[in-house]
Amino acid sequence: MLKIRRALISVWDKRGIIDFAKKLKSLNIEIISTGKTASLLRRSKIDVKTVYSITSFPEILSGRVKTLHPRVFGAILANKKHPLHMEDLKNLGIEPIDMVVVNFYPFPKMVKEKVSFDQMLEYIDIGGPAMLRAAAKNFKNVACVSSPQQYRRIIEELEKNRGMLKEEALRELACEVFRITKDYDTAIYGFLKKREVLVWDLEKISHLRYGENPHQKGELFKLSTEEGVGFRQIQGKHLSFNNLLDLDTALSLVKDFNEPTVTIIKHASPCGVAQDKKLFRAFLKAHQADPVSSFGGIVGLNRKVDGKTAKEVLKSDFKECIIAPSYSKEALRLFSSKRNLRIIEGNFVKSTKYKDIRRIVFGYLLQDPDEVTCEKNLLKVVTKKKPTDKEWKDLLFAWRVVKFVKSNAIVIAKNRITLGIGGGQPSRVGAVELAIKRAYKSPKGAVLASDGFFPKTDSIKLMKKYGIRSIIQPGGSIRDKEIIEICNKLNISMVFTGIRHFRH
Repeated sequence: MLKIRRALISVWDKRGIIDFAKKLKSLNIEIISTGKTASLLRRSKIDVKTVYSITSFPEILSGRVKTLHPRVFGAILANKKHPLHMEDLKNLGIEPIDMVVVNFYPFPKMVKEKVSFDQMLEYIDIGGPAMLRAAAKNFKNVACVSSPQQYRRIIEELEKNRGMLKEEALRELACEVFRITKDYDTAIYGFLKKREVLVWDLEKISHLRYGENPHQKGELFKLSTEEGVGFRQIQGKHLSFNNLLDLDTALSLVKDFNEPTVTIIKHASPCGVAQDKKLFRAFLKAHQADPVSSFGGIVGLNRKVDGKTAKEVLKSDFKECIIAPSYSKEALRLFSSKRNLRIIEGNFVKSTKYKDIRRIVFGYLLQDPDEVTCEKNLLKVVTKKKPTDKEWKDLLFAWRVVKFVKSNAIVIAKNRITLGIGGGQPSRVGAVELAIKRAYKSPKGAVLASDGFFPKTDSIKLMKKYGIRSIIQPGGSIRDKEIIEICNKLNISMVFTGIRHFRH
């Protein structure tokens, strides 16, 4: 435990600093401060000492040098348990500083403003990062406070522990300092380099059994700024690299629907998706869509799994993993009979705020996640024939599913059940042929979703042959007019979304 007796405060971002300083004073903590921060605190009737009163050295170079002095850094860097350190302080008349409250000039923010190059250089903070790094290095002896968001938690602990902070809290504060100083320096580096620089802090969560194949090593990491990894494993074998890829697709797909929805994923692609008011029936329909491919698959459900649904899952055939927002006690009891079955509780609330990233031989590709959805009022019917209400429901359902199928991607659906899925094909007509071939029953009266436009009429003629009545696709081909004309001729309704959903 570290007793806080003396704090140095020098902040650019002054949000909450007055209340924080008042709380420190109520705990009999002496405050040292600089320039505008000291003036603000004094106007608020908070007694502070100036840095000058400690160093006997004035601010110089228009404020560039204020705290860069041995009496400041000696007070921060001294190890209180080191006899020679304490003897040095005593001989020099330096009192230790137990807390450093500092935040930086807003360089990253000012990069986005129209500020001259020379003005930007003035926003490169020197003293602030130096003091925080010194405090973080000596975190067992100094608390380093780097953000207004930390004030409340620190005061609560100080009040609870009679003015003391636990070493665990001190270590966490130090970790945050080294993170923000790294980000700050990265922003400066990118500015001077005249290019965007992106740094991801990844922390290892677990070692996987292997990668995509047994000869490849696999590991799971998370961003250091994230509190968790978005899931909790309740039972089952250790997750594999491929399990996580499949779980990602399963969770992302069913999370995209508001209605009770179930999907079965195999090799990161859906082999069956269905909706129903009853979750167990949605599962039965999804499984029926492709019972052969679903063997060894991953089941994704967007509702709490009840006992009846759990029974149907267990009766179906071998499954690798189940992911859902929660499970009933009965469902967990039933699943426990299959000890190797991985039961995963997924985070269905967490939104994607980060970039998709992929390594290629040429470098790294980054993009925003494909989270665009289409509402009916934003879609355009381009044919003379309009979809029926029932067809509209199926079209919107199929369009949401096709986003998660590898390109070229085709989804045939009826009654909000996938009948056939064709994905990963080099030609669009080939994807249509595959989806029709894999349909577990006749696609007559069904709808079809395509992740990209149709470059030729061959796919439309094939759909007519098998009785498909309505199409949803992005549009945008130079042959759109020709595609619309043949749909009109063959009495097929067609909707343009204006949005493409390639998934490579």
